Amino acid sequence: MTNPLERDLDEVVSNSADIWERLRGCSIFVTGGTGFVGTWMMECLAWADLKLELNIRAVLLTRNPEGFRKKAPCVAERFELLCSDCGDFEFPIGEFTYVIHAATEAPTPANYDHPAGAFVKDVHSTKRVLEFAKEAGTKRFLFTSSGAIYGTQPNDLLAIPEDYMGAPSPMDAKSTYGQAKRASEFLCATYSRHCDFDVLIARLFAFVGPHLPLEGYAVGNFMQDVLCKKVIQIESDGTAVRSYLYAADMALWLWKILLQGESMRPYNVGSSKAITVRELAGRVAAAGESSAGINVIGRAGVPAARYVPDTRRAEKELGLELRVSLDEGLKRSLDWHRNRGTLAEQV
Repeated sequence: MTNPLERDLDEVVSNSADIWERLRGCSIFVTGGTGFVGTWMMECLAWADLKLELNIRAVLLTRNPEGFRKKAPCVAERFELLCSDCGDFEFPIGEFTYVIHAATEAPTPANYDHPAGAFVKDVHSTKRVLEFAKEAGTKRFLFTSSGAIYGTQPNDLLAIPEDYMGAPSPMDAKSTYGQAKRASEFLCATYSRHCDFDVLIARLFAFVGPHLPLEGYAVGNFMQDVLCKKVIQIESDGTAVRSYLYAADMALWLWKILLQGESMRPYNVGSSKAITVRELAGRVAAAGESSAGINVIGRAGVPAARYVPDTRRAEKELGLELRVSLDEGLKRSLDWHRNRGTLAEQV
């Protein structure tokens, strides 16, 4: 079976040669390079460096170099892994034209239990990386923010634009993630004004693709059920509305935002094609050719939550587009798991 990930990387590199040429001979420092977003960005970069002989120097900050070498060997072979924490790392020597800050304190149950600590750690990490960028002679700094900075999306707002002035409630302890991203965006804007480097803000929504965890996200949970040949379990009433951008498209969007975006002008990164969670479960089942069925566990009675970005700014100003459909993205994701022997072949 052809490696599905290599097919994705070939498509990204072949469809954006102009982007990669801008990086020839440059130095890049990356935090969060071993998470879902960072791994995809760095695998695309490593593939472009390999295929186009770009002579790129990249340093990735990670707390688990050995684990990452197993996860993304092509990246670990080409680039330097710096073992440290984002909040107190020693600055690597040399100038770095580009800095990508993709590390974050994810919205996990553990962080919900200790919201103040998670908030402080996330914001402190951003400040530390900005200080490094100031000393490293950085020209462009990409911060991966989140759609969580908008707070709860009104049901009558079909898609959230970048100029929407909503925000998470400061009285909600579970809004730690969104609050930290808002504060970090403010820090980025402050450093950009006083330290003479461009700051690019990418507000990320929801994604699907290889490397996405199979637990913790609805689409991952559904794929796990299909891979294990089980009934798909929907733990809500299935009426919540989401949208999903394929990971290869996400990575390409982020590289284009870093290199071509306008400083201090945020860009939503995601898909504007809305779908209910119940419809998503059906699409996952179809992509995996599952006949096990779908079981809706949750009860109706609460307004359907909506989380869908307006992506017209990125599309019009940067020429970005959704190249891989949701159905194709789901199929490729399942193929990737099957290719590497995830779950179904191990149970």
